[in-house]
Amino acid sequence: MNPDKVHAVVVNWNGGDANLECLASLEAAGVAAERWVWIDNASTDGVAARIAERWPAARVIENSTNLGYGDGCNQGVERALADGAEGVFLVNNDVTVPTDLVSGLCARLAARPELGVVGPRVLYAAEPERIWAAGGTLTWRQNLSTLRGHRQADGPEYRRDLDVDYVAGCAMLVRREVFERAGLLDGTYFAYHEDLDFCLQARDAGFAVECAGSLSCLHDAHHSTGGGYNPRRKYMMGVNTVWFLRSHGGLTQWLRFGLFDVLPLPVLALAGLPNGRWRGALAKAWGTWRGLRGRRVRAADLEPGASWLW
Repeated sequence: MNPDKVHAVVVNWNGGDANLECLASLEAAGVAAERWVWIDNASTDGVAARIAERWPAARVIENSTNLGYGDGCNQGVERALADGAEGVFLVNNDVTVPTDLVSGLCARLAARPELGVVGPRVLYAAEPERIWAAGGTLTWRQNLSTLRGHRQADGPEYRRDLDVDYVAGCAMLVRREVFERAGLLDGTYFAYHEDLDFCLQARDAGFAVECAGSLSCLHDAHHSTGGGYNPRRKYMMGVNTVWFLRSHGGLTQWLRFGLFDVLPLPVLALAGLPNGRWRGALAKAWGTWRGLRGRRVRAADLEPGASWLW
């Protein structure tokens, strides 16, 4: 794939100056500003004006409400495809990319016509010697899936190119044909699990999904939602796990979910009393219950004070 035919899509929700670092790294990696679609989901951080001033050629979309990550991405994807993109690079605003990343991902797509989605191994920005994700595996256990190599020391095992169940949505290059055959991201997830769902749909449509472990990027993980046990994040994962199971799971998968994801929650809440993680466990239980009752994640649910848990 020609790197000059790649367009980048970045979604912001109060990410602040991290957006500037992300976009500057995209520019240095050869993705010119006129091939960016930057979407703001009703943020209050004021960064949209700074981006428009610094990169006037960038396509900036400012939403009046928070549409969530999935539908925000879809806005950008539709614009990029309309502008003739052969590949769309979905990248979180808390990610910075090295200069060789986009060209390297394009080379992987060029080398494998069956490859539809490719992403690099993702390293912690604060600990670049440690893996955040080198692709992911659908386990049907806790949170449905696991990030390959998560929190492990970076090394040769993770630096090889490998087909995986999914790559993290924080940095994935998608061939145009994937969107045309498999569709866009499922925006009803709002945030979390939409990357897993999308890669599963791409594989069902006949495309391979690869972690290009020979390439890497840096990720300030969960910059917007606050980290691993942040109650808002755990709430969203609880809701969306139920909906993913409704779409893709059978009886065995539901039983595994109950055994590995639901039953341990009381123990996790008690164990989290000394360090404050009990709020995350309760938020996940609350999200799971609401998902079972047919609720979806809404922007209003995530506002400060919307729940006594956050």
